[in-house]
Amino acid sequence: MRKGKRKLGRGVAIVGAGMSRYGVRPGVSNREMFVEAFNNMLASVDRGIDPKDIEANYVGCCGAWIWETQAGVGKWCTDWAGLVPKPSTTIDNACASASVAIRQGIIGIASGLYDIVLTGGVEKMTTLPTEETTLVLATGADTTWECYAGFTFPGLYATMATAHMNEYRTTPEDLMAVAIKNHNNGALNPMAQFGQTIRDVMNARIAKAKEKGQSVPSWADEMEFLHDIRYNPVVAWPLRLFDCCPITDGAACVLLVAEEIAKDFTDTPLYVIGTGQASGGALHSRESLTSIPAAQIAARQAYEMAGVKPQDIKIAEVHDCFTIAEVIAIADLGFFKPGKEAATAAAEGKTTRDGVKPINTSGGLKSKGHPVGATGAGMVVEIFHQMRGEAGARQVPMDTNLALTHNVGAHGTTVVVQIYERR
Repeated sequence: MRKGKRKLGRGVAIVGAGMSRYGVRPGVSNREMFVEAFNNMLASVDRGIDPKDIEANYVGCCGAWIWETQAGVGKWCTDWAGLVPKPSTTIDNACASASVAIRQGIIGIASGLYDIVLTGGVEKMTTLPTEETTLVLATGADTTWECYAGFTFPGLYATMATAHMNEYRTTPEDLMAVAIKNHNNGALNPMAQFGQTIRDVMNARIAKAKEKGQSVPSWADEMEFLHDIRYNPVVAWPLRLFDCCPITDGAACVLLVAEEIAKDFTDTPLYVIGTGQASGGALHSRESLTSIPAAQIAARQAYEMAGVKPQDIKIAEVHDCFTIAEVIAIADLGFFKPGKEAATAAAEGKTTRDGVKPINTSGGLKSKGHPVGATGAGMVVEIFHQMRGEAGARQVPMDTNLALTHNVGAHGTTVVVQIYERR
């Protein structure tokens, strides 16, 4: 059967986006963080919106059943946001949960079922010790063929990293450059969990050693600091501590409306012009460990729907749960050639805020944080502010009329890619 080109049956726009502060939030529940993000979103709608006009709520959340012993978080977020009895849907697609929630909201409006939809995600991850949270996260992988073999997510991405090193001669320094770049961005993001550059961290360690009368480290620069096994230990070789995203509490919300009413809310809406989603299998079923096939498929769908090419995209937020993930992402998306060109992009300044393709200006998952159920929506919050020129100190200097988000569930079992336009 011949299939036609995919397109939205009705235009969809983003008119508001907001997030809670990311980090360790003791005593703050999922629903409280969601309300924080919801209120932040309401404040971002230039001409305001009556919450009573919101017709549905799609919420990404994948671990509350164990981290908070609470199922169906979406309905409680809907309740606390004052939206009952509007329909709510909780979506679990691992780390891509919020992006799938946003995509379902897009489909709801494009189908004509709704005109105004709230979408987003939330996750409370810090209620358990790190080793137990690591086990919870591991359930996003294949429990039959991966978890029972001893894999955790650092181990899975370390496997991808070693394959990349073997095939392309990628170096640990290439990955360290990604961490340095993303921490430089996160230091300018007031909502980020790690609002520090790597140099800030390094200087803090030096100051602490002096204060305690200990031997003072004499690192020449950030790279030398990141090579110090005492302060940047190996988690799963070749990935070290600063190659890994943190465990995070947080929430984010995105308000979608039908294109024909977008100007009722703001003069500068962002239009969703491309969306793609694909699924993938476990690592052992892939022909290559140096790319994520679902990402390539989702990207192809989104580019085709939008009628644009990778080189047209001005700025992107991509899934960097580990530094190698950003390297793989920018190749899968067609921004850089697979292998050495993608691996060295950060070190060569190509993906910095003033580079040819700014990547993860928010700080990415690496520095901003990774509350797994909320991450995809948090990406859209950054794109919303960058495209509207509202990103403050981290605002990129070039025009950002076309942007992209790339959100990976687990190690590539679900990927969502979406493209946005400012007209």
